[in-house]
Amino acid sequence: MANRKQSKALVRKHIFPVRLSDIELEMIRMKSQDAGMSASELMRRNALMRPLPKRLSKISLQTYWELGQIGNNLNQLVKATNTAIKMGRTPPANPELLRELLELLHQCRRDIASDDVDDDDSEDEEEDDDWEADEG
Repeated sequence: MANRKQSKALVRKHIFPVRLSDIELEMIRMKSQDAGMSASELMRRNALMRPLPKRLSKISLQTYWELGQIGNNLNQLVKATNTAIKMGRTPPANPELLRELLELLHQCRRDIASDDVDDDDSEDEEEDDDWEADEG
């Protein structure tokens, strides 16, 4: 079979070093063997074919961070409340209310983390609706 000439842009001449643990290296070798391809091809496909997660806005990141700080303070208050109850003293706050507040806070953080993706999807749907309405 004759060698085909490739475009210079498609020739793979660059090496990109990656640090892996022994376990990670073994996992890549096993996955590439199972897939019937080289480890390089497996890593190229995984790195280049999957969409990356969308980045959060600066406001979302700052809000996410602030909520994390509030969560840390709540955790300390819950610990102090539980300790006071175990010692037979009056707790500084209602433990059940603190747990509910903490769960609500975690839910807010999860919502913020997925917010940008949802906003992009809803904008696309609205644009499609307007386009369909103009057409008819």
